[in-house]
Amino acid sequence: MSKLPAILARLDADLEGSLARLSSWLEIPSISTDSAYAADSRRAAEWLARDLESLGFTAGLRETPGHPVVLGHRPKPGAPHVLFYGHYDVQPVDPLELWDTEPFKPVVREIEPGRKVIVGRGACDDKGQVMTFVEAMRATLAETGDLPIGVTIMVEGEEESGSLNLPAFVRENAEELKADFALVCDTGMWDRETPAITASLRGMVYQEVTITCADRDLHSGLFGGAAANPIYVLATIVAALHDETGKITLPGFYEGVEEPTNQQKADWADLNLTEAEFLGQIGLKHSIGEKGRMLIEQIQSRPTCDVNGIWGGYTGEGTKTVIAGKAFAKISFRLVGKQDPQKIAASFQAFVRARLPADVTASFIEHGASPAIAVPLDSPALTSARAALTEEWGRKAVTIGSGGSVPVVGDFKRLLGMDTLLVGFGLDDDRVHSPNEKYDLSSFHKGQRSWARIMQALGAEKAVS
Repeated sequence: MSKLPAILARLDADLEGSLARLSSWLEIPSISTDSAYAADSRRAAEWLARDLESLGFTAGLRETPGHPVVLGHRPKPGAPHVLFYGHYDVQPVDPLELWDTEPFKPVVREIEPGRKVIVGRGACDDKGQVMTFVEAMRATLAETGDLPIGVTIMVEGEEESGSLNLPAFVRENAEELKADFALVCDTGMWDRETPAITASLRGMVYQEVTITCADRDLHSGLFGGAAANPIYVLATIVAALHDETGKITLPGFYEGVEEPTNQQKADWADLNLTEAEFLGQIGLKHSIGEKGRMLIEQIQSRPTCDVNGIWGGYTGEGTKTVIAGKAFAKISFRLVGKQDPQKIAASFQAFVRARLPADVTASFIEHGASPAIAVPLDSPALTSARAALTEEWGRKAVTIGSGGSVPVVGDFKRLLGMDTLLVGFGLDDDRVHSPNEKYDLSSFHKGQRSWARIMQALGAEKAVS
């Protein structure tokens, strides 16, 4: 007889206990970007390692040139084995005056009738999400004495500062980290009632370009009309990156971009994401994306080009009549499908150089290039997880793409040859990285129940196959 009902009942009964444990972890200010909090970051890592040891894991801290990685193992021979990833570090809390409560003194509050949330830095990103999985394991072990799958859990302390040491850690410990697939709980739901599995992540190419004309800033009265203006040159190039339909004009840019299946399109259409709903929350009304594409396609399954910064000349108070000698821009491309990051970077640089007037030069700084990641939609793990989520939430779990990039997922694929299942319970209004970060109590509670169901489903899938 299935022990799942007893596991779920234990999670319900122990909700207050799980909140107390999460609060204890949230109280530790593990801000990875500030060296003043290095000792606190280590305390947060030690807290989790002790908790994992209490669940029968062989767990401890692994040193890196930065903050340590928490690594724990609980194998189960003959069963599928997963690598669960999360992070214990959090963003800085500035500006502190915009918080309604102290960032590292978490509280549960009701923000509207019947809707309670956990408020505190890290409540959603990512301590609360990590603990949904840990609590699901705790309840499962309490009721059955074992887990239905083998688990390696790796929780890093530098995600909020770029995960600079994680690729090397994964590479150096590849044999120890190998599993059937990875699980990541650092994503979100479609809405408060609809669970989601993120099956694809866009890749990225990030370039910084410098346009140089004269060897110094010039007096615009003396040289205006004759000397090349790098700001004008750069603005002209940037404007040419899109055509009137919203498509990107780099030669070869769409090579490797795949069309979604008819079923995917139908599922996305059923979600009925509107411009008013999505853009209205940021004070906009109209999408400027590719014509003929649903809004949801524009933000998750189509490649993009964005100017992330542009500057040059005099930008201080008042006036200074100069023609700048240089102009600068930071430009990023989000990639999908089988787009080649290196080819995109080369195409962009050639595009810029082809539009330079005489006497004008361009130089580039490359800030990274990573391919898109996708989990096969017919993956048994994805199918099992989707069914388990649907059962828990009473709403069909949707399979979506993410417009963002999660570099560690690429590392898992590139270094370990392993696909990743991204299941998270965050919401768009969780104020991640902002003052008053929160995590809905329903996300925390039903997230635990969801992972309990998913673990049982993954174990059963192996047994059936």
